Amino acid sequence: MNIEAEAERIQQFVDQGNYHAAYNIALSGLNDRRRNQDQTGIDRFIEIIRGVVDSLDQEFGSQPDQ
Repeated sequence: MNIEAEAERIQQFVDQGNYHAAYNIALSGLNDRRRNQDQTGIDRFIEIIRGVVDSLDQEFGSQPDQ
């Protein structure tokens, strides 16, 4: 699995506002890396998932008063 290619694909879905697809692909990648006992890959997909969640928060979350 080319993790960085998957990261680009996930980012494309985020850019389109399709967070459901982005999250599902990232979670599938995480599960694949778990099955293959690839801790570096697991850590990378956790970073990617955090990025998807951060994008969701920026777009839809309540922002504190500034």
